[in-house]
Amino acid sequence: MDVGGIRFDALTSGEVIDLVGEAWLAGRGGRIVTPNVDIVRQTRRVPEARAHVRGADLVVADGAPLIWASRLSGRPLPERVAGSDLVWSLSQAAAGHGRRVFLLGGDPVRDTAGQAAARLRERYPDLTVAGACSPPMGFDRDEAAMRSLVAELCEAKPDIVFVGLGFPKQERLIARLAPYLPAAWFLGCGAGIDFVAGAKRRAPHWMRRSGLEWLHRLGSEPRRLFVRYVLHDIPAACGLLLRSGATRLRR
Repeated sequence: MDVGGIRFDALTSGEVIDLVGEAWLAGRGGRIVTPNVDIVRQTRRVPEARAHVRGADLVVADGAPLIWASRLSGRPLPERVAGSDLVWSLSQAAAGHGRRVFLLGGDPVRDTAGQAAARLRERYPDLTVAGACSPPMGFDRDEAAMRSLVAELCEAKPDIVFVGLGFPKQERLIARLAPYLPAAWFLGCGAGIDFVAGAKRRAPHWMRRSGLEWLHRLGSEPRRLFVRYVLHDIPAACGLLLRSGATRLRR
């Protein structure tokens, strides 16, 4: 389904889990991207962002405005599939399949990757966490640090790697790491590792269902997110909804 110029896979969260499980059995890896309004906005303007989304094996909508826009266009996506939720559900699937997960990202000062790993093990006792790393700022520009990270991942042999560094930095890193682990799946999960660790609080379920999770995040980090949400994403969401409605009228 095309929404905002991005071709999304019309999948539920459960169907994403099933596809990844089938790929594990076949020995295939891949990349999952979960665009929200901000990522859609970037893909309209930045060729690199567009290339990262187009290069993914699964593209699912993380953002209520994208679901609303798909409904307005007359070709609805089945549901919102948030990257933060997939960290939990894919970890549960990995535990059930005897697969290994690796967490990469989060706050290096608080080692939120390690904290998230502990919480996942607590929730899913059968889960094997192959590694957890919250690298320092600028590590991706340090070739020695990158060689060390590649060596750590190759030794850990994870079946899925959660990369929580924000778009497009996490996708840029995934593109560098994926060739070394062709049978592994990579998920760019943004703040997902911090959410799992409890370092950041997610919005209540009613706000997520109502499409107001962005408002909760803005209230939690107003200084960092005001420009992005208020000056960029709200106008982008309004434009997306208007274009989707116009598309349906033209049909």
